[in-house]
Amino acid sequence: MVQAATVAQPLLQMKRIGKTFPGVRALEGVDLDVLPGEVHALIGENGAGKTTLIRVLGGIHQPDGGEIVLRGKPVHIPTPRRARELGIAIIHQELNQIGPLSVAENLFMGDEPRRWGWFVDWEALRGRARALLAGLGVDVDPRARVDQLGVAQRQTVEIARALSLNAEILVMDEPTAALTLEEVERLFGVIAGLRARGVAVIYVSHRLEEIFRIADRITVLRDGHYVGTYPTGEIDLDRLIQLMVGRKLTEKFPRAPAPQGPPRLEVRGLSAAAVFEGVSFAVHAGEILGIAGLIGSGKIEVANAIFGMIPLDRGVVFVEGKRARITSPADAIALRIGLVPEDRKTLGLILGMSVRDNITLASVGRLSACGFIRQKAERALVEQAMRRLDIRARGRDQMVRDLSGGNQQKVVVAKWLEAGARILLLCEPTRGIDVGAKIEMYRLMAELARGGAAVVMISSELPEVLGMSDRILVMHEGRITAEFTHADATQEKIMASASGRSGGAGA
Repeated sequence: MVQAATVAQPLLQMKRIGKTFPGVRALEGVDLDVLPGEVHALIGENGAGKTTLIRVLGGIHQPDGGEIVLRGKPVHIPTPRRARELGIAIIHQELNQIGPLSVAENLFMGDEPRRWGWFVDWEALRGRARALLAGLGVDVDPRARVDQLGVAQRQTVEIARALSLNAEILVMDEPTAALTLEEVERLFGVIAGLRARGVAVIYVSHRLEEIFRIADRITVLRDGHYVGTYPTGEIDLDRLIQLMVGRKLTEKFPRAPAPQGPPRLEVRGLSAAAVFEGVSFAVHAGEILGIAGLIGSGKIEVANAIFGMIPLDRGVVFVEGKRARITSPADAIALRIGLVPEDRKTLGLILGMSVRDNITLASVGRLSACGFIRQKAERALVEQAMRRLDIRARGRDQMVRDLSGGNQQKVVVAKWLEAGARILLLCEPTRGIDVGAKIEMYRLMAELARGGAAVVMISSELPEVLGMSDRILVMHEGRITAEFTHADATQEKIMASASGRSGGAGA
């Protein structure tokens, strides 16, 4: 972390910002000031008001009160276009790009150089794009289609587009959520270059460890209120979490080793063409088995194959000691296997349905009689699940799309618990949820293990893999390259194995 130069005048000041939606006071007297060349982290739990504040700055929402001062002068930002004219650019988590078009076309859409005032000057367009990307120190072909780039490269294109519009304030919303560790490092290098050019970066992330690496100052919001702004060097992680959630969380990783029983799930020699090969492991009752690896290592695909979503070329699966034939998710569900997928919104939930309907999706058979749902039994099951997992919703009939990320994830887990799953495959279980919800998810995992479930946690976040796992497997290019006990595992050992540089115990 490098401190921004001290200046007398902030580039941006948001003072006493308020915003109300029907029935909800989203922001109440929120302040934010940002210096030129500063990386300023904006953090808080889901529902704290971060997104609303960003949208006010970007002209998407109009505040009910307060003022915005830019370069020492009050400004009104009625539209996103006006925000861009004022030098404010927002890179949303869902990137705003046209996939079939080239990098160059996306960079200068609406501002293409032309010949004779009519035809696009393709040579000049690509030359401008090449120069802009080179200025960021990245190597992306201006002719490449955007939808054929990786997430990190697409983010770089979005940053370059913001700079092409002369942005002085760049807002980055969860920029590392889908990046590998190497891609995160490259992104941090780009941000360092932006800082050196005097661009102010407002950085929104749930990954608090990286906040301490990249940010100069941190502003904390809680329940729509301003908590405070703190120099990064003057606050530690525990204090930051306490400020975010309003209470002291004494144990981030509530791992309590449970008595382990026989293997609930064992796989031998699993292979799927061009995805993974020769994967073998067992997970016992009462155990949390972590699987780590970089994007493309095959770790997620292994879980999908066990659940019947990817066909296997070779290998056998044993459930509760008996050989199992799993050719579809229905087979896996019948064997009491549950999958929390990497993308909960696309694969784990039906967003247009209620909390109740999503929780009971895998339990319809036992809730039905003569083709009709037994509504009393259904209501009891849903209420039990919501109490057990502390799912915070207006009621069981609330649309699941309106829940926070953490509560959506709980609904996915509840679906499998109420279906009686005893083997849980959790893919990126805390992606995109805030620190309070993460700790609740960790507690739930520990509780499930203590209750005799076998938990397989597949994650790109090494702190949670190290903190929660009884054993850790590491994958690289479709193969298991190392196995570590909880006591022996370190981040350095895991990264070495994930990069193919060395093996570990039992590899």
